[in-house]
Amino acid sequence: MMRVACLGGGPAGLYFAISMKLRDPSHQIDVFERNRAGDTFGWGVVFSDQTVENLTANDPVSAAIIADNFAHWDDITVAIGEDAITSSGHGFIGIGRKRLLQILTQRALELGVNVRFETEFSADLSAYGDYDLIVAADGINSAIRTQNEDKFGVDIQTRRNKFCWLGTTRLFDAFAFLFEKTEHGWVWAHAYKFDATHSTFIVECSPETWEGLGLDKMEQAESIAFCEKLFARHLDGHALITNASHLRGSAAWINFRRILCDKWSFDNVVLLGDAAHTAHFSIGSGTKLALEDAIKLAQVLSRPGMADPANLREALAEYEAERHVEVLKIQNSARNSTDWFETLDRYLDFDLPQFAYSLMTRSQRVAHENLRLRDKAWLESLERWFWAGNEGRNTPVQPMFTPFALRDLTLANRVVVPPMLTYSAEPDGHATMFHEVHYGARALGGAGLVITEMLAVSPEGRATSACPGMWEDGQIDRWRAINTFAHQHTATKTCAQLGHAGARASCRPGHEGYDVPLADPWPILSASAQAWREGGLTPAALTETDMDRILADFTAAARRADAAGFDMIELQAGHGFLLSSFITPVMNRRTDAYGGSLESRLRFPLRVAAAVRAVWPAGKPMAVRISANDWVGEAGVTPAEAVAIAEAFKAVGADIIDVSAGETAPRARPTYGRMFQTPFADQIRNEAHMPTMAVGNITQPDQVNSILMAGRADLVAVGRPHLVDPSWTLHAAAQAGEEGQFVPGPYALGQVQARQLAGQARDSAQRA
Repeated sequence: MMRVACLGGGPAGLYFAISMKLRDPSHQIDVFERNRAGDTFGWGVVFSDQTVENLTANDPVSAAIIADNFAHWDDITVAIGEDAITSSGHGFIGIGRKRLLQILTQRALELGVNVRFETEFSADLSAYGDYDLIVAADGINSAIRTQNEDKFGVDIQTRRNKFCWLGTTRLFDAFAFLFEKTEHGWVWAHAYKFDATHSTFIVECSPETWEGLGLDKMEQAESIAFCEKLFARHLDGHALITNASHLRGSAAWINFRRILCDKWSFDNVVLLGDAAHTAHFSIGSGTKLALEDAIKLAQVLSRPGMADPANLREALAEYEAERHVEVLKIQNSARNSTDWFETLDRYLDFDLPQFAYSLMTRSQRVAHENLRLRDKAWLESLERWFWAGNEGRNTPVQPMFTPFALRDLTLANRVVVPPMLTYSAEPDGHATMFHEVHYGARALGGAGLVITEMLAVSPEGRATSACPGMWEDGQIDRWRAINTFAHQHTATKTCAQLGHAGARASCRPGHEGYDVPLADPWPILSASAQAWREGGLTPAALTETDMDRILADFTAAARRADAAGFDMIELQAGHGFLLSSFITPVMNRRTDAYGGSLESRLRFPLRVAAAVRAVWPAGKPMAVRISANDWVGEAGVTPAEAVAIAEAFKAVGADIIDVSAGETAPRARPTYGRMFQTPFADQIRNEAHMPTMAVGNITQPDQVNSILMAGRADLVAVGRPHLVDPSWTLHAAAQAGEEGQFVPGPYALGQVQARQLAGQARDSAQRA
């Protein structure tokens, strides 16, 4: 038997008490709640089917009562002014927070929990010395967490948007996202019903709009009246209601605080629910996380011998380890969703179908094929919208298989094989038979564009002794043969990436180590006399004479790339190579006209880009690859600065930005994950207003389609999957049932069979 003090009588604290009593009725559980019974400052709570299953498995009695009080709806409506679009099949479940608390309170009392309402609890934990365990379930403003920040490793991030949590008697049949334009910017509402009489109505806007409209100076009644007038078309005469009337003036408008704790417990004290973590209201998972925290904590505490401090520490460590992972997953999704609403201006110029799709996939938890399962007809209407060439076809085309044009070049689809070093060239920089087979196989595999590994513009510009070059005419023939093969036998277009490795030159091939200098290195150059990494070679800083020579090397290499028959060219200006070493302050320590401000740091790279554009055929596009984030904080290039970098390259003739990140400093700390660099492509595309290519841990056709349909990029690079499967694109087309993609004649029968087998598998899955 344990004696437990539960500080906080919200859903987390009550459900934990219930879960403990269910497992051992002899536990003494005292819940201390400062508010009166039934007091709450929220409106509706949204659950998923999985959460309901978890509640039912844990306590069928309370789960059944909760389920009887659910409001159900399937639709999402996105409305911008008078225009609206609706999709179905989403399966939402909601319940009023007040009703949920009533159910949980009653169940806790039935089980013998001692619930003490209107009881202030002390942040001085010595007041609870008689208890075996102290559970801090005191919410987002937790006094226990605040008093012991050093022990919990608290990280609180205050987000920029303002929001006001209201209710209304207007019943929304769909989860509605309502956007209204004002003279000071956009204001929007998240609205959904949660019982037979009320809906939640959360109003949100940027701080600039909030201040511009004078909401920061209005009393609560005034701001509610303003919102009623603004959203009148959606409220149908119903009023907006507050249950926070005790707050005066603009205090009813708050900023969301994302809370994360490195540790969730110390001694016999443990955090639960919002005291330990928060998830943004735009994905509605805060209560879900709290209830699932409660279940897990009760499980680990219900083992024999938990009153023993050693066993207690072990149990709390297990609770924290498992729940921390689950919370981070939700918080990552919530961060994506929060970022979307905080950068809303990027997307408001989208056509409504794409805007709605972008909104629905903002968290990256919902992807393209998931939407097809929910509402096939709706998604297919968007696919037809995405490419006007769908007219006249029996079936729509998935975004990844639609054409894309840059200047006079039209790609058959949006899939790109990006630059990937093969370390297979001759010591003199000539390509080999390996390159013919490697690039030929990937062209046969159906990608719209294949980009070569970096072709060095000079011998000293090679990254390794096994990297190919384009610094002499003798290197043209092998690449001409590769391009001729691709053009004669496939629909794939080819792109030469030209670059100079700078401080990362003169290294061993990658399979012999990462950026390990050669035993007998050649002299290397960079923006500054600074080694790329500790123990690496120290380059000489470029002089004006060096710059003139290297600029000439780039233009000569571009002419050779044209002579070799490449359809497109890309300048490597990322990853710490020579052009990148000027752009990033991590590597550029110059004090002359080529260092300091971004404008100065861009001076030489822009000279190169302009010169290459001048000699490259006008009808052929030019791409530039950049590192959009140095991952070293404000000391390096940040995503916001990357927009200015892209705009500068656009001004000198770049047609598309290949948006990568990092590799400018070994100390970089990237945030890895699925599609982890796509947000940078999104920001550049929709703030610099130019095409982008997304890269970085994109492995599934579903991800490619989601990126394209949501307007996050125009082309998508799929790298490592193409290394092990040269026909990745054709396999994706077969799985999609797509018949319109070019297939080399000798392989046509195999593609037909693959498409038939994929169709049979889909039919079997649907019957099951």
